[in-house]
Amino acid sequence: MTSPIDTTDISRAPYNLVVLDMAGTTVADGGLVEQAFSAAAQRLGVRPGSDEHARQLAYVRATMGESKISVFRHLLDDEERAQYANTAFEEAYGELVDGGRIAPLPGARAAVERLTAEGRTVVLTTGFARTTQDAILAALGWQDLVPLTLCPADAGGRGRPFPDMVLAAFLRTGAVADVRRTVVAGDTSYDMLSGVRSGAGIVAGVLTGAHDKEQLARHGATHVLGSVAELPDLIAGAEADERPDPVARAEA
Repeated sequence: MTSPIDTTDISRAPYNLVVLDMAGTTVADGGLVEQAFSAAAQRLGVRPGSDEHARQLAYVRATMGESKISVFRHLLDDEERAQYANTAFEEAYGELVDGGRIAPLPGARAAVERLTAEGRTVVLTTGFARTTQDAILAALGWQDLVPLTLCPADAGGRGRPFPDMVLAAFLRTGAVADVRRTVVAGDTSYDMLSGVRSGAGIVAGVLTGAHDKEQLARHGATHVLGSVAELPDLIAGAEADERPDPVARAEA
């Protein structure tokens, strides 16, 4: 006998799953992506200052947030060279992280801790490989900050702009009954696309990273914030606005 379908109205359930990007959203890396890319390009014989380097760097900037192996596959159109370049990139980025060249963005940790204290599940995601993500978490002392961190390999290999990491967070945590009660926040157009494609109810762009307000809005941001520090108030405000009872709204 099949179980009855749960028809509970979830339209006003809390936004209890919050999926946050790392570099540019919660983590300031000071342009390390471009530096690591240049190091990888040099190992492939692409000279800094050359037209080819400029072309490739422009693509890297335009696709910030995408899985790095996908970026190299597009640039090089050869799987072996793409894998070699990606390994070189991850090694260079890891060395920069180990050298103390990374820090949390102002208010990021406090925002995560507040969201957690409010009963929300926070997941950190990245377009980097797992080894690099772990190096960043260790450098910041964030290994135990959230219950789940995801990289493209954890979601079947596809990073942004695919919705896979957001959906993996939804499936693995069970924090909400409907993906529409998920919040996605990031600093790139690809973050916005992944949030929209996943069906998240709030897709918030932040202006602390790669892309500007116009780019974020054009790719589906429901809100654009100065930084992730503003996110807890945005979520609380959205929930308050959805309450049907004006008395309850006033008491919130």
